[in-house]
Amino acid sequence: MVFAALRDILSDEEFSIHREPSIIIFGTCDTKLAPLLQLRSLLSANHRVLLADVGRTPTIHASIDVPHSSIIPADTDLTSLSRNDLVATMSSHFTTRLTQLYTAGAINAAISLGGSSGTALAAAAMRAALPIGFPKLIVTTMASGDVSPYVGDSDITLMPSIVDIAGENHILTQILNNAAGCIGGMTAATVAQGVPRTEKKVVAISMFGVTTPSVSAAQQLLEEEGYEVLILHATGSGGRVLERLIREGRVHGVLDITTTEITDLLCGGVLSAGPDRLTAAAREGVPQIVSVGATDCINFGPRATLPERYRDRTVLEHNPTVTLVRSSVEECKRIGKHIGDTLRMCVAGKGETEVWCPGRGVSTISEEGGPFCDFEADKALAEELQKSLGSIPFRNFPEVALNDGKWAREMAMRLIDMMGGNPSI
Repeated sequence: MVFAALRDILSDEEFSIHREPSIIIFGTCDTKLAPLLQLRSLLSANHRVLLADVGRTPTIHASIDVPHSSIIPADTDLTSLSRNDLVATMSSHFTTRLTQLYTAGAINAAISLGGSSGTALAAAAMRAALPIGFPKLIVTTMASGDVSPYVGDSDITLMPSIVDIAGENHILTQILNNAAGCIGGMTAATVAQGVPRTEKKVVAISMFGVTTPSVSAAQQLLEEEGYEVLILHATGSGGRVLERLIREGRVHGVLDITTTEITDLLCGGVLSAGPDRLTAAAREGVPQIVSVGATDCINFGPRATLPERYRDRTVLEHNPTVTLVRSSVEECKRIGKHIGDTLRMCVAGKGETEVWCPGRGVSTISEEGGPFCDFEADKALAEELQKSLGSIPFRNFPEVALNDGKWAREMAMRLIDMMGGNPSI
């Protein structure tokens, strides 16, 4: 089956040379050919390799296995495109090609190298075409800055190139040696172990440090009942990954205990998961219970990075790199309305979504006596949330704290009921 699929998408030459799963290397051969060929040589000693050309101008070379002409339609003119449009166009076409190769089983790892544009192109294609768990590595000049636009909701590994990826020198050679060893090891591990699978139903739970007691109690019960549990750290990337796993059909139920990323989305914090947070389970009809864990926290970096408008508010230095600001009554109203509106507009079927809301603290630091204790704000959030949900079931627990273990276990048991009560697939 793999060979038949390969035969449909590869040229005669590609098919005759590469009958086995391979590591694909891709980059802009018109500007990075020398380091790409060096990397190809390093890998070819122990692995099948496909080199793909995603440059603006087609490059003809005997070592290029997936030529420009097999990626870009013949009537596509790249020469007049701006750099931004070129990256978007090429990444779109290469995503299609990469998807074909992955689906056919022709590749079992992917590696690219480049500067800002090459990294943007490579990352976009990897994110769209290759699933979580598939080995993917980019050697890049951009690895030491804000890499969230490249990694997104994926598990792309970034390796700093130290020097620019241009020509040949002893430092770049060392980096490429390391990169070859890295992707080679990842490939070998994947081939040897295969893709891990589970026969259990999978439950995803969102967690933050200040909601850990609740999450741990729910996790323990679910695992005792025979479910596999995935914990997603609600730091922006964690929320995006949660939504992706749901969309990919890899999750059977969700305990969205920690929705702090909504607070950052609305209040300018640094851990927003973007506007699509809370949409996937509702749209896909995946059973979920949503709560309001850590919505008391607007997250920032070191205290010196706090915006001026927050400096006279209740502030807690969680650690040297994380500073928290307590969300106000008005902000909590907005948070409650946003959660309710989002779920109401996305919900796919009755009975698949419920909202559980505690009234005596939404985190360990907002319980009675805690530095963020503000029951008025919590009440305002709950009231606005309930009003915005429409017909979605809302359960209010005015005398319960979110981190009450008994309450968390009850929430987990209710989710089990919503999933049909059978822990095996």
